Amino acid sequence: MLVTQQQHLQKQRDALTYRMNKLTAKQQGIAVKSMRLPTKKTEAFKEKIQKKYKEMRRVLDEDLRITLTHLDMEQEACKTLVEEKIEQCYTLSQELEQRISNISTQLETEQQELSAQSAEMEKKMSETLKWTDPALIQMDEFKNEQLLSLTLNLLLFIRSQLPVTKRLFQCCYAADVALDPASAHPKVRISPKGDTATYTDIWQEVPETPSRFDTTLNAVSYQSFSEGRHYWEVEVSGKTYWELGLTYPSIPRKGREEYCWLGRGSQSWCVEYFDGDYTAWHDAVPHELPLVAGQQFARVGVYCSFPGGLVSFFGADTMTPLHCFCAGAFTDVLLQAVCPGHDNQGTNWKPLQICSASRSAPTL
Repeated sequence: MLVTQQQHLQKQRDALTYRMNKLTAKQQGIAVKSMRLPTKKTEAFKEKIQKKYKEMRRVLDEDLRITLTHLDMEQEACKTLVEEKIEQCYTLSQELEQRISNISTQLETEQQELSAQSAEMEKKMSETLKWTDPALIQMDEFKNEQLLSLTLNLLLFIRSQLPVTKRLFQCCYAADVALDPASAHPKVRISPKGDTATYTDIWQEVPETPSRFDTTLNAVSYQSFSEGRHYWEVEVSGKTYWELGLTYPSIPRKGREEYCWLGRGSQSWCVEYFDGDYTAWHDAVPHELPLVAGQQFARVGVYCSFPGGLVSFFGADTMTPLHCFCAGAFTDVLLQAVCPGHDNQGTNWKPLQICSASRSAPTL
């Protein structure tokens, strides 16, 4: 009996040894790839993207050159036409001076001939004044307005494609988020659709449930993620205090222990904003973010990757990176978590608004 058990344990040990050898080989392979990728595959992608941006600049510069050339050509043509009309007026003026001089000397002897010449001159004068009217010389304002309108449309289109990272997240990784009111602290009001979390001074009469936070002003989502990549955004404009992040379902929810706060235990990751300062938290370790201090983003994006073991935060307006946690292998499913914060002396009454990350995404 003991021999059989010993053999069974030896097989288990051998299986673990084999698995450790495979993991070591994988680790070495990753290390080699990380050394080669920056000089090969990654650099190749960067070079291709740089070439595309150079090509876009070349195309835009050429289109600008052609557009400006058209405007210059039309302006030059108008100047030439005006000069021609001035020359016509000057020539006729000289001819009139000559006629006036002739009239003075020939008035008595050439009355009949002068009358005919005067009629001809009147006709010529009338025609000249008609064709040299400055009101007839006009720039094509309609075309100029259309060019300006098309240029503005082109600018809006280019802006709609940027930043490209946001379009990638919106189109490929957007996740729908609905907050669970049964998890919310009694002073956090969740909307019927589960898309807003608002602090209230009034202690709400809500059922006591095991999932409800009873001290920290937190709420978590109905949905949980166990694989893949996911991205979502929260409207934070007008607020002076908030916390956003991801958590395992096992985060403590009762009592005053610090572990109940987002990022203060090993079960959760978050970014906190308070009076202009940003701090990233995990396992009670704060990471101050001085590069974005003082900036106020209208939206904040949260991205998690199970294959990559990442939890990342962005200022979603411009996809400015706030902080990235390399979490490694996740040990449980993940829930989205929010904390709208207390009233902060009357400056923090606005709700946290969950946004559909794909709602405003243009079609590729």
